[in-house]
Amino acid sequence: MRLYDTARQAVVPFEPGEQVLMYTCGITPYDATHLGHAATFINYDVLQRRLIDIGHTVRCVRNVTDVDDPLFAKARELGVHYLDLAAGEEARFERDMQALNALPVYSSPRASSAIPDIRGFIGMVLERGFAYEAGGSVYFDVSKFPSFGSLSHYSEEQMIALARQRGGNVEDPHKRQPLDFVLWHPSLPDEPSWDTMWGPGRPGWHIECSALALREFGTTIDLHGGGTDLIFPHHESERAQSEAATGEPFVKHWMHVAMVFMDGQKMSKSIGNLVFVDKLRTEYDPRAIRLAIIEHHYRKEWEWDDTLMPRNAARLHSWLTAPHGESGVIDDVRAALDDELDTPAALAAIDAAAAAGHSVEDAAALLGVPLSDPV
Repeated sequence: MRLYDTARQAVVPFEPGEQVLMYTCGITPYDATHLGHAATFINYDVLQRRLIDIGHTVRCVRNVTDVDDPLFAKARELGVHYLDLAAGEEARFERDMQALNALPVYSSPRASSAIPDIRGFIGMVLERGFAYEAGGSVYFDVSKFPSFGSLSHYSEEQMIALARQRGGNVEDPHKRQPLDFVLWHPSLPDEPSWDTMWGPGRPGWHIECSALALREFGTTIDLHGGGTDLIFPHHESERAQSEAATGEPFVKHWMHVAMVFMDGQKMSKSIGNLVFVDKLRTEYDPRAIRLAIIEHHYRKEWEWDDTLMPRNAARLHSWLTAPHGESGVIDDVRAALDDELDTPAALAAIDAAAAAGHSVEDAAALLGVPLSDPV
């Protein structure tokens, strides 16, 4: 299998051991699952299915970010406890993933479960000289980590601009330099707070995934994923603090899924240009939604349009009306998936086989689209 690695900026062999350790950044549970979320997780699901098909076992951890600014802001707006909001939206997300026939993940730990781990992790970073205390907060000192930026390959100017855009507070007067990022900081009066030797407060966003990954897997992960919007600052910061804490490589292979657009802009809760999975499920077979997602290559941005679902409902119908049984087309699908997870080529092979009157049942199943019974 060959996959693009973000850090190396090249398609390279992906050759894990028998057990594959995979970490994918999950949701911040303050609203329903939209098509952009689903595209990310369904592509990793297809990857898992092919790895299992090859003979690997896969331990996929997908965290839940239930300690984060957007969740607190939404809970404040609705007048509810942030954990109640998170629990309801997490349950809705799980129903959507189940409907789309996503494999169960090995675990889905919540950030709120990791506060002791986070405190210990920050202590390790401080002891190794990569962090400093200022103004009641603890910051990571990027000047002590020379390879900062080597995952994203962005210039310092680009990183500062993205940090400003994505909540990095580059003007924080307590920082030694704009790209330093928060490991721990004071909470607002209506936010959760935990006691530490650095003062009461809560963790920064990036440290949560590092602590959870270390707790679930140990120092090194085979593959780490998420949307391309997480490359910087989240994954860049995550890599830096993890390697600073442990002295070991954090991730062997970085895989990122491109954004889904609507009306010319990235699907975003802040903009509101969203197509919700639970709404689509009232109109279309969930298998057609899954096909609509994997019709696009995971590394290419794509735009939602009104032809997408009717086209894939028709595709599903053509597959369902093909003869059932085993077929030779599954080998073409395997070859496509091994070539940079080329799901469009896999779909094209199945389309051609179904049109020729051949069975496509086993090939469709490899993509997570069962034809014998509805999901």
